[in-house]
Amino acid sequence: MGEQIRYYKGKYKVAVLSESKGEWLVKALEPFEDELYGKTLTVKVGETRIVPPSQLFKIKGIYPHVQEHAYELKMEKKLKKMVEEEENETGKPS
Repeated sequence: MGEQIRYYKGKYKVAVLSESKGEWLVKALEPFEDELYGKTLTVKVGETRIVPPSQLFKIKGIYPHVQEHAYELKMEKKLKKMVEEEENETGKPS
């Protein structure tokens, strides 16, 4: 298997050395800081790390915007509708 280039957490360039079912072995191609068990550690160029494949991306970028919970969106629509109906009944905003 040739080295595949991926981006760890969408930011840091790494080369995939080996893949397994749960975790992949990667080599850092640029220095970065990572957090492990609540401690910050500096990863140097050439160091290897074991990471879950869900944290490796094919293109560099930022994480997509986290969408609000569906229940919150539903309740917000319901509240707006109730306010609108109240305003129509009374003829003025409350």
